[in-house]
Amino acid sequence: MVTDPIADFLTQIRNGVAAGKAEIVAPYSRIKSDIAHILKDEGYIREAELVRKDNKQWLRVELKTGGARRSIEGIRRVSRPGLRRYVGAKEVPRVLGGLGTAVVSTPKGLMTGSEAKKQNVGGELICFVW
Repeated sequence: MVTDPIADFLTQIRNGVAAGKAEIVAPYSRIKSDIAHILKDEGYIREAELVRKDNKQWLRVELKTGGARRSIEGIRRVSRPGLRRYVGAKEVPRVLGGLGTAVVSTPKGLMTGSEAKKQNVGGELICFVW
């Protein structure tokens, strides 16, 4: 039984990067897809796409491999089912002094912390990526 599918998805990405995998495949959900597209836009992963196999939907995430440095040094779930963390527009934290990215779920959809500050909206703090 999966109690926190977002945390499981982030763990799959973290383990895939650490193992040097080219891609991971996770069960599809809209929020996972949105997180993956934010990671793509921020340059942490190469591609994220919906794949249908045996009448099920999967999210295929192509990881960045090669080079001396990993594309994702760390990824951490912040708000979780047992302890939700909400922030206002002015309280969105900077990750590693601006070198990382915070993902925030707002009434206007999922977006990075810097976008949330620009649009002056707060919401649930989903994860940090650096």
